[in-house]
Amino acid sequence: MVAGVSGSGKSTVARAVAERTGWAFAEGDDLHPEANRRKMAAGIPLDDADRLPWLRRIADWIGERERAGRSGVVSCSALRRRYRDLLRDGHSSVRFALLLADPDVLDARLRARSGHFMPASLLGSQLATLDPLEADEPGSTHAAGVPVDVLVSAVLAALPPARQA
Repeated sequence: MVAGVSGSGKSTVARAVAERTGWAFAEGDDLHPEANRRKMAAGIPLDDADRLPWLRRIADWIGERERAGRSGVVSCSALRRRYRDLLRDGHSSVRFALLLADPDVLDARLRARSGHFMPASLLGSQLATLDPLEADEPGSTHAAGVPVDVLVSAVLAALPPARQA
């Protein structure tokens, strides 16, 4: 799972990981209920009750991949430790790649993109919600300011040897 706040590059990196490895890819934003998309587009941050059905959809996708014995990569903000715990509950294959970037860089990226339901005005709420990966969480943290191919190599290198492609 490639995780991070909006604008961190998680979709770009997750797609690139999928392309390099041949793994299935799921865009976490596509799994949001329409009500969540409307709420965020209106500049209203999601609360835990909003996120729960979305996180369950992502966990279901992970479970489908595991049951099929197939690897996959999904983009998801996974901002809080408790969200990450829910996503990996019963899913031993989950590894997180948390992307971090300077808030000014994130803000500039969000203001420059078009056609996305997540406005730059919600960046502050996402940054305030973000819990860093803890030592007992399976994953790694990466600076998002490097070229995508370098970042993809770092993400893959951080996987256990049996999972690398």
